[in-house]
Amino acid sequence: MTYKETLDWLFQQLPMYQRDGKSAYKADLVNTYKLMDLLQHPEGKFKSIHVGGTNGKGSVSHMLAALFQSAGYKTGLYTSPHLKDFRERIRINGEMIPENKVVQFVGKYKSDFQFIGLSFFEMTVGMAFDYFASQKVDIAIVEVGMGGRLDSTNVVLPELSIITNISLDHTAFLGTTKASIAIEKAGIIKEGIPVIIGEHDPETDSVFMSIAKERKAPLEFVGIKEELPESDLKGVYQKKNIKTVLTALKGLKGKGFDLSPHLETLTKVSEITGLRGRWETLGNKPRIICDTGHNFAGVTQIVKQLETEEFRDLRLVWGSVDDKDLQPILEILPRAIYYLCQPSIPRAMKISDLQSNFKKYRPDLEIKIFDEVKSAYKRAQLDAHTEDLIFVGGSTFVVAEIL
Repeated sequence: MTYKETLDWLFQQLPMYQRDGKSAYKADLVNTYKLMDLLQHPEGKFKSIHVGGTNGKGSVSHMLAALFQSAGYKTGLYTSPHLKDFRERIRINGEMIPENKVVQFVGKYKSDFQFIGLSFFEMTVGMAFDYFASQKVDIAIVEVGMGGRLDSTNVVLPELSIITNISLDHTAFLGTTKASIAIEKAGIIKEGIPVIIGEHDPETDSVFMSIAKERKAPLEFVGIKEELPESDLKGVYQKKNIKTVLTALKGLKGKGFDLSPHLETLTKVSEITGLRGRWETLGNKPRIICDTGHNFAGVTQIVKQLETEEFRDLRLVWGSVDDKDLQPILEILPRAIYYLCQPSIPRAMKISDLQSNFKKYRPDLEIKIFDEVKSAYKRAQLDAHTEDLIFVGGSTFVVAEIL
């Protein structure tokens, strides 16, 4: 198969949660264990750090990867979803997995994958772990896909586990309260392995403390108050992520990894790791910013950041997925001109449903309707004054189409 044919097979023949939603979700690790057996257990052939949480886990993962790489370690990085290129998910020292490695991996195991009945995400995790093991990375930063307890990445035995925070997201799978979601996220806490929790929350603290105690895992809540180093990752919410990373560095020092001399690396995380879509500036006059924050907690931070910006008029290019409870999100959105659009994935919320939600919950907002993301984006640019601010978001997939 060619690279394109390989990707077509990966994306179209087997469902993936990011594209199709609930139909692609598997609530156990049986197939993942079968996959690790097939691949001769690559997950045990490299050291790792496992990063979960509702928001910030991608940024934390990229910051840690940048620090390890700058310290001279051969560093693997597994994240999801991708924005532009499938290979963004699997990197070593900032370089995406080569196309021929993707083709070879799928070609070698395709019939086995079909026999087992693997999901897109399971295959991708297997590809990442196999690649990291074959390339003999010194450390791999592994981001949880969704949840934790039953996530396919949860077969690693890491040096350190990190849970950034808990908020209501993916409630159809993980639970409808913070406490129930925390139980799923806490599934990455391993016997005797230190765990860091990025935020205190009275609804979830006891969950983490109880599970950590049961598993004899040293637990630390982030409580850093000193001045923080600068970072190229903009947005007020990144301060929480930086604090989590600094706390992780203290724990990693006890494991023999002293990364603190390389903190200046945090000023060039995007350059080193290829991270995109975190309060990223896409243009000026008018200023154009995108951000992948898409759940209530993420949008709350975006709204706070927008409040610090100066502009004449605010214009938002906005879309969503169809399994999202929009009411709490819409209720906090700022007064602005909204260019509503529908991402080109099956899981996208239909533009008619998005329009209905806006009319129901925010009839005070000015909205314009577009069937496609790029059409909405172009219209916002045509309408904008040079002193306006255009923000692109609401869904990772809206941002992906613009990038």
